[in-house]
Amino acid sequence: MFRARIPFISIRSIERTRVLEVVQQLAEEINIPIYVHSLSHGMIDIKTKKGVNDDRSVAGGIDFAVQNISQRQNLTFIFTEVSDIEDDNVVSRHIYDCVVQAIERGGSICVISTKSVWSQLQRLGMTLTLDPPNEEEMLEVVKECVTPYKGSIPIEWEESDYKMAATILANMTKIEAENVLATQMAKGSLTKDDIKELSQAKDKLFSDISGLEKVKIDNNTLSVAGLSGLQQWLDNQRQLLTADLKARKLRPPRGVLLVGVPGCGKSLSAKFIAASWNLPLYRFDFASIQGMYVGQSENRLKEAFASADNAAPCVLWIDEIEKGLAANANDSSGVTTRMIGQFLFWLQESLAKVFVVATANDVTKLPPELLRKGRFDELFFVDLPAEQERKDIINLYIKKNLLPEPSAETFEKLVSLSDGFAGSDLEGAVRDVAIQAVIHGNEAVNNELFEKCFKNIVPLSKTSPERIEAIRIWGRERAVPASGSAWDSSPNDKVVGKRSILI
Repeated sequence: MFRARIPFISIRSIERTRVLEVVQQLAEEINIPIYVHSLSHGMIDIKTKKGVNDDRSVAGGIDFAVQNISQRQNLTFIFTEVSDIEDDNVVSRHIYDCVVQAIERGGSICVISTKSVWSQLQRLGMTLTLDPPNEEEMLEVVKECVTPYKGSIPIEWEESDYKMAATILANMTKIEAENVLATQMAKGSLTKDDIKELSQAKDKLFSDISGLEKVKIDNNTLSVAGLSGLQQWLDNQRQLLTADLKARKLRPPRGVLLVGVPGCGKSLSAKFIAASWNLPLYRFDFASIQGMYVGQSENRLKEAFASADNAAPCVLWIDEIEKGLAANANDSSGVTTRMIGQFLFWLQESLAKVFVVATANDVTKLPPELLRKGRFDELFFVDLPAEQERKDIINLYIKKNLLPEPSAETFEKLVSLSDGFAGSDLEGAVRDVAIQAVIHGNEAVNNELFEKCFKNIVPLSKTSPERIEAIRIWGRERAVPASGSAWDSSPNDKVVGKRSILI
């Protein structure tokens, strides 16, 4: 654009310093005079850094540009701090007149801004967007920051660690990444454990994202049972999350859709994935972006996904996705349809390393296009826990709540009584025992109390058996079992066998 002498160039970026670094390199390569205006220094020559006009006001800078453009050809002026340029006002019209003068003399006026530009002014030129550094660019930034300290402090990082750091810090600004790295090295060393610290530091910068809720994870409270199929699949996806996929034209892992019986741990699976991958977890709620004005919901959805892309790599949890994307017969405005289209487009086209974990109970309400192969990487079904899973879960909650163990005979009876229980039902039964232990002490905990608390639970599989059986039949026909075991081969029997549960 500089060579073509485009009269007006709008550069959209939040990294003014990085833009000027690029411009300075171009000034040397193309060998053209470029002047930069700022409120703190006035107008300076970008090559020599010498001031050419002391008037620091924007109006004074524009007047200086007009005066020089009328006398000399092929001059380029860059304004870094222009406010109120998105509307028709005195400032934007002043720049408009300057650009008209530049057209006649081969001059060029550039504006660095994070805002849009008045339409009539923008039509005189072109727009550029300088995105934050991608992984390749961030790798150079990381090495430039760390390499000078080799020999001064212990540095344990290898080439794979540099690439991992670049993956984590990608989409941050250059100065943000440099600050994070400097903070880590200020401790006097750079170890492999500091990779996790980088993720946490980035997480703090994106802890208040529009439309997304940051979810805190306590690794010590997450335990799994019967998810071997899902776990094995996730291990493979984790390798793809950090691998260089450009040569093979592959996109990063897109995510997983978990369907199944309510209360069997689908939602907690998102926490488990984020914890095991050491990635930040954000929860997205379609209801939080609903707006009352035309186009407001769609714009908020777009902003939320853009924020998630910037926070990558991360895990994006969409709980009960069918409630946000279910077709509504009363939706005459078409908002839901447009939101579905926007979500599917982002899911299909985004190349950011955002791993989506969506959960659904009533899959019949989901739009069919969401279930098409290629939207999500896999569709898993999380079923009611089988006998062995119930044993593991009951044992786990007894230990978590520091309860005396029941007799072996009573324990087997509890496993039998809990047939048809979801993970949440098992947790509730053991919690009732724990409550009595808090009130009356461990002396009150006996075999009879365990049996009583388990008998008091009425699971959803008994209150709504038709609904639960319909969900299980759907999962058997259309989804992969999260437990890793094969479905029962008999089409007329109920879905039985080893199933999965996450606590």
